[in-house]
Amino acid sequence: MEKKSLVSKLSFGLLGNKAPVVGVLRLDGVIGQMGPLRRGLSLAALAPTIEKVFSLRNVKAVALVINSPGGSPVQSALIARRIRVLADEKDILVVAFAEDVAASGGYWLACAADEIYALDASIIGSIGVVSSSFGFVDLIKRIGVERRLYTAGENKARLDPFREENPEDVEHLKEIQNDIHDDFRAMVQSRRADKLKGDDDTIFSGDFWTGRRALGFGLIDGIGDLRAVMRERYGEKVKFRVIEPPKRSLFRRMQSPGAEAHSESSFAWGAGVLAAIEERFLWNRFGL
Repeated sequence: MEKKSLVSKLSFGLLGNKAPVVGVLRLDGVIGQMGPLRRGLSLAALAPTIEKVFSLRNVKAVALVINSPGGSPVQSALIARRIRVLADEKDILVVAFAEDVAASGGYWLACAADEIYALDASIIGSIGVVSSSFGFVDLIKRIGVERRLYTAGENKARLDPFREENPEDVEHLKEIQNDIHDDFRAMVQSRRADKLKGDDDTIFSGDFWTGRRALGFGLIDGIGDLRAVMRERYGEKVKFRVIEPPKRSLFRRMQSPGAEAHSESSFAWGAGVLAAIEERFLWNRFGL
């Protein structure tokens, strides 16, 4: 009887002392489609990885390690929504950790977490909407190019960069931006609730701050990094399981839908270069 009791205690000890697991999901880069040769963050690409990290055995929490200057508001919302659905279904804590930057769509992703941490010098915020383009009207006149554009539908060519800017087109764009901004604002307010400390005109101005300043506004919950925060919470024996999204070869990327029709020409490479320039601009906005 004594021997059986001892075996039971040992078995219980082995089962009860399993090291807690924290699943780590890296959300690194621009959000949205970045062209055939550059892969941005999208739900289609991340869905299997998100499912996997929430299905780890003995997982106590999921950590989102975010380093993103933003991008597509739609993909930001889709990714954040999928994370929240799984977190609620499985009753798993989600904690976000900002690295260099969690701004614009990157901060939208962070709001999918129950808690947000950053380092003192991390860039946080940019809760706003921006659209950019170029105007080539004077250029084509100078080089003697005649613009020919045919449409069905009077507004089909809104904001065409080769025509004079139309105030009505700009007003229409601003209406769309305001709608998206309202969605972003609602996401932040619902997830951060009574944690926000600054006035709305400041927080939702589209401005951004260091982690230390963001803490004062209630945009984050504390200063800290992944290992320090999680070890303090779950002990020194906590295990980190990093789940990486599958990587595509260069050949597979060239054969993606956006590049398929042009795989034998320079179009795909040109699109890749333009995507790289756009991506560089997004990072440069935050001094990175």
